[in-house]
Amino acid sequence: MATTVEMRNVYSALPSLLSVSSHIWIDLDEAADVLYISFRKPQQANDSVMENNLVYHYDGEQLVGITVIGAKTLLGETARQRNN
Repeated sequence: MATTVEMRNVYSALPSLLSVSSHIWIDLDEAADVLYISFRKPQQANDSVMENNLVYHYDGEQLVGITVIGAKTLLGETARQRNN
């Protein structure tokens, strides 16, 4: 079950996600701690750019997905920072 902190994080992310696409697919690989966010199915990216723990996937100049490496760890750090 989602906690209040987790739901606040989801709600706060929605405007940014919806500004990219009205369709969003989200998959979490818990064992690998990787979150996949796709704005197009199938994603079919032809270029990727990595910045820190984020990988941005592009089809030409259009952003079609984001991979978050260490998603649960990142969420925990964000929650701790907000609570301090």
